[in-house]
This record gives sequence, structure tokens and C-alpha cells, in this order.
Amino acid sequence: MSTQGYDDELRSERSYVAGLYARLDAERARVRGEYKAALRGNGETPMERDVRVRALATEARRLDVVDNGLCFGRLDTVSGEHSYIGRIGLFDEENEYEPVLLDWRAPAARGFYVATAATPENMRRRRQFHTRGRQVVDFTDEVLGRPGGDDRGDAALLAAVNAPRGDGMRDIVATIQAEQDEIIRLDHPGVLVVEGGPGTGKTVVALHRVAYLLYTHRERMERHGVLVVGPNPAFLNHIGRVLPSLGESDVVFMTTGDLVPGLRVTAEDPPEAARLKGSLKMLDVLAAAVADRQRLPEYPLPIELADVTVRIDAETAEWAREEARASGLPHNEARAVFGEIVTWVLTERAIGRIGRGWLTREDREAWEELRADLLEELAEDDMFAAALDELWPILTPEALLASLYSSPDRLRAAGADQSLSRARGDAWTVSDIPLLDELVDLLGRDKSADRAAERALERERKTEAEYAAGVMDLLVDRKDSMDDEDHLFATDLLFGEDLADRFGERDTRELVERAAADRDWTYRHVVVDEAQELSEMDWRVLMRRCPGRSFTVVGDLAQRRSAAGATSWDTMLEPYVPGRWVYRSLSVNYRTPAEIMSVAAALLAEFTPAVQPPESVRACGVRPWSRRVTEDELPAAVEEFVRDEATREGTSVVIGPPGMPGGMATVPPSETKGLEFDSVLVVEPARILAGGPRGAAELYVALTRATQRLGVLHHGPLPRPLTGLADIGTPTRQEQPLTRGLPRG
Repeated sequence: MSTQGYDDELRSERSYVAGLYARLDAERARVRGEYKAALRGNGETPMERDVRVRALATEARRLDVVDNGLCFGRLDTVSGEHSYIGRIGLFDEENEYEPVLLDWRAPAARGFYVATAATPENMRRRRQFHTRGRQVVDFTDEVLGRPGGDDRGDAALLAAVNAPRGDGMRDIVATIQAEQDEIIRLDHPGVLVVEGGPGTGKTVVALHRVAYLLYTHRERMERHGVLVVGPNPAFLNHIGRVLPSLGESDVVFMTTGDLVPGLRVTAEDPPEAARLKGSLKMLDVLAAAVADRQRLPEYPLPIELADVTVRIDAETAEWAREEARASGLPHNEARAVFGEIVTWVLTERAIGRIGRGWLTREDREAWEELRADLLEELAEDDMFAAALDELWPILTPEALLASLYSSPDRLRAAGADQSLSRARGDAWTVSDIPLLDELVDLLGRDKSADRAAERALERERKTEAEYAAGVMDLLVDRKDSMDDEDHLFATDLLFGEDLADRFGERDTRELVERAAADRDWTYRHVVVDEAQELSEMDWRVLMRRCPGRSFTVVGDLAQRRSAAGATSWDTMLEPYVPGRWVYRSLSVNYRTPAEIMSVAAALLAEFTPAVQPPESVRACGVRPWSRRVTEDELPAAVEEFVRDEATREGTSVVIGPPGMPGGMATVPPSETKGLEFDSVLVVEPARILAGGPRGAAELYVALTRATQRLGVLHHGPLPRPLTGLADIGTPTRQEQPLTRGLPRG
């Protein structure tokens, strides 16, 4: 294209994109107007109004987040037609709703991501826009279907992967690659496992898959939302902008430590304790711990009633316990069965003693009258209530598990390993969360507490209803006392339905708030990131949260840190979704440059030789370096790195083993999982490597966080796989090409 021709095309594209923004602004104004009208209501019920208000609020949020990069490309077919591709779809209402902008998730937009020179998908050209704000700065064209064409050259991709990192992960909606697009659009109703090495984009692919599923199955999925589970809060904060930038907000972000609402994780288990707690063998331990609290009295427990003393003996308690267990009810609910059996035995014995010599079973009326008196007396007897609490106590998951950990005797009785013992039973760890969640189902609810809460709620409703009635009476009296010329009355504005609704039980929280606070909430789809870290018990929790078993699971077995984590996907998933899970892999590294990946690959080859490292799409021209320093020099060397990086654009981090001397601000590798930085300094890699049974995986994570620059500081000798680093003290830039063979489409 000539310079003049390019300039003319650029002006034309700028005009078209400006027209798209005008339509976007008009659509925003329309939705906001409808939202304000919906708030006022137009005669529908409060519930109908609430649904409409929420729907319009969601639509307004979607329109508000697509301003940046609204339209990022154009696709031309061989027949001369062309389509513009963007973050959302826009339509021409005056021309039979013809699309003027295709949503990137629409089937017609797929060619933008998968067409190559060799396989053009009936497309002639792909045009990609470079925008700043609402302005198209320039564009690049790729002609498709040329003889001998092979690779997809993607300037937009290279610009994205070379750009300095910001505070959070960016969406890749404009640069999705063919292998990523296949996974994003995969039509599989069960569990999809996506495995990929560092930098392959598995996390961002999973998030774009969520956006795609919400687009294609919105009505089914939106009511229950989507759960995204990540390894730590820093990771969730890092990825938190991606889905909102794609117009999706009904997504709950959690770590596995957040899955029991209201519980706070304050401690960390040693590897052996984490391994034991993550095993399904803990199901037997928990069941035994519950059974251990269903006790028989060592000696008969006396219950002193007004006319007689009765006793709960071991034989009676054993019969009641057998009946309660046979009911199949959770522990707290089965207490009612236990209490009924004990009560029946005690009243029979009491009637027999009180009525000896004058009362016969034929005198049913007197018999039942005496039974009713005894039942009432037992219900109010403190000694009887204390006896039931001793033999079949109402338990909470927290109280049961805390008492189990803090008592060697109870651990022994439950068949648990003594390594689970700890001084403070309620110092909760991430590994305790699935056990507490399991106990919610094993124990069940305290029905008596529920009934008391219902009675209190009913009293509150009655009080509020009486207040509402009084308000209406006052308003009516006020209306009657006013002149007929006064046409606007409070009662004309305050409809009875609205007043009743004011005192109702309507939950006005957003879906995300309601779901996060409700342990029993179920989701339509769950994304699990860093899934190799999840234990067998963790998977039980997540399967409860998604009865439909619709999951996108992403991870890398080579990066597994947890002793209870996955050694194979089959072992973890087949028990829950036999034959309903599929596996896909990502092989191209978009984040880590070749210079850095070669260092990490040497480590990978030593500790997991069967795993093939991903191939980097680019070189950065900066050789990774190492510097050996004395222990006294180490803090100053770290400070020097931090100072130097503060003058550069982008992000940086210092990664080191726990317990670094001198209060150095280093981050352990486990807290950087899934994150990326322009520059990384790894401190004392030998100590990271020796830090536990999965030390090599930890070091592998640390070495693969950088997108541009990697440095290593060490006091002792370097681990053998890292001896190839340039021991030059400071990094040196070498002139190298910025690309190393882009991935094939």
C-alpha cells in the first residue's frame, strides 16, 4: 500500500471507529435512562423491579468497561466483505440490526484468531489496530492465503509481550493465538484440564474461556455465577481486572482458604501435616472423631424429677445411639432421635414407678396424662439437658476440629496421626478448610437453634408489621384532615406494596456478595488455577460447589509445591468425573524470553527430565546474570537492584527463601506463582532448592517470573543447573533479534 493509500485508509478507519464510539455513547445513555426509570418503577412488583434494575446495572457496567480498545481489528473475506472485531457487539438498529462491530466471542469472529497464511479460513486479510484511548494511531495488515505462506507474523502479539508490565494482568482479547482460541471456545460440558509451562498463558486463557462461556450460555450461567480459585490473594489481585475488562462482573474470586465463609487462615502446616490432611483417609478420621463424641455413660446418670429419680444407663444410651446412627441423619440432627429414645425409656420407667399399685396400661387416659407431665418436666430439666449434652453434644465444625488437634487422646481415638497435634487447635491453616467444610455436612445443623432463630424472626416480623400498620393509619388520618384541593398525598406515593417490601426479607446484595458469603452456594462453572497444588480433600470442596461438574482446570505438574498436590490429573479427577474430563496442553511461552527460559530449562531437565519446557516466542536481548557476594554485602546488593529498577518502566520483585537476614524485603517463590514481572532478582537459590522436598519446583517458579531481566545473587556456590549464568556482576545488554520464530497458527 502506498503512503497516500495508507493515510486514506487510516482516516477511513478512524472515522469508522469514531462512529462506533458514538453508538457506544448512545447505548450507554439509553441504558442509564432505562435504569433511572426502573428505579422509579412503573407498576410492576418490587421483585420484578429489582430484577430489572439489576439487569440494567449489569449492562451499564459492561458498557462502561469497554471504552479502551473497543475495536481492535478488521477481518476481510475473499468475497470482499469485512467485519470489525471488538470487545462487545454493536448493531445498526435502523438497518435490521446489522452488526457494525462483532463481539470477539461470536462465531463469525473466530477467523480473526485462527486464520493463517497457510490456512486462511476463507479470509483475505487481517487488520489490527493500534489505539490510544479512542483514537486509532495506526494499523498493520496481514494478507492471508498467499502461496507458500506458512507462519502467522503477529506484530500486535510481539508488542504486547514486550510491553512493560503494569499492576495487574491484561486481557489478550486482541492477540489470542490459535492454540489458545481452540481452548477458549472448546465445547465440553465437563472438566477441561489445561496444562502449560511458565508463560504459556494458561491463566488468561482460562479467564477468556469464562468470558466466552458467559457470552454463549449467559442465561444459564449468570444466575449462579462463576467461581475462580487461585493460589493466594496477590494472584487474585493480579488477575482481577481481566474479566471486568471483558465486560463480565458476576465472578467470585477466592483462594482455597476462603471457601468456608467467615473463617480466617492464620498458620501454615508443615509438609507432612499438609499431606495427611489432604488425603481422603481424613474422611475416616473425621467420621471417627464425630462418633467419638457420641458417648455412653461410664455410670448411670441420675435425673431427679418431682416424684421420682430416673437414670440414663449405658444400655439405654447404646440403644439410643444405634437408632440415631441408623437414621442416616447428620450428627446434630440425629440428636433428636437419640433424645427421643432416651426420653421414651425414662418416661416409661418413671410411669412404672409412680403408678405402681394403682395405674394400669388399660387406663390409657391417665397413662398419657402422666406421660405428658413427665415430658414437660424433662424438657425443662437442666440435669437432663446436661446429660444429653454430655452423651450427644451439639457440635460445630470449628469446635470439633480444634478439640481433635489439641488432644492426643482424641487423635488416637479417631485413628489420626499424632503429627496433627498442635497446642492451639483453632490456629487454622489452608489444609483445615476442606476438613471444616466436610464437617459441615457430617454434623448438619442444630435444629433447635434454627427453631429459636425462626421464632425470633417471626417476633421481629410481627413487630415490624404492627409498625407499618401504624404508619399507614397516621398517613390516612393526615390525608383526611387535608383540603380536597391538596392532590399529592404521602399515601399516593407510598404504595402498600412498597411499604410491605420495606419490612420484607429481600436480599439486595449483588450476586458476588451473596455467593461469597454462602457456604451452600453452587456455581455453574469453576476455574481452578495452579490446580496442581490442590489436595484430594480440596477437590471434594470444589465438587460440592459445582454440582454440574463444569470446570476449567489450569496448572503445571512440574511446578507443584504442595506435598498433598496432584501427581497426575487422572488420580485427582477420575473419581469425580469418570470419562467426563479432557486434557489440552499449551506449548508456547509468551512471557519468558528465550535467554531466561534456557536457564530454567536446565533446572527442569535435572529434577523433571520427562517434562518438555515450553518454547519461547522471543528473545529479549538481555543475558541473565549472577553475582557472588559475601553475607555482609548481600543487603546492599539487593538495595542496589531495587534502586536501579525504580528508574525503569515496569515492575520488579526480589524473590528469596524465607527467613532472610537483615530484614531484607524478599518474597518467597510460593507467593509469586502465576505472577509476572519485568525484572526479577533471585536471592540465594541454593537455599530455595534445599528448602524442602519440592525446593526444585520452587526455584523453577522463581526463575520463570521475569519477562525481560533476570539476576541472581548468591553467597554460597550456585546450584549446578545455574552454573551457566554469566558471572559478571551486572547484566549486560547484547544486541539480538527480538523474535525467535513465532508460533504456528
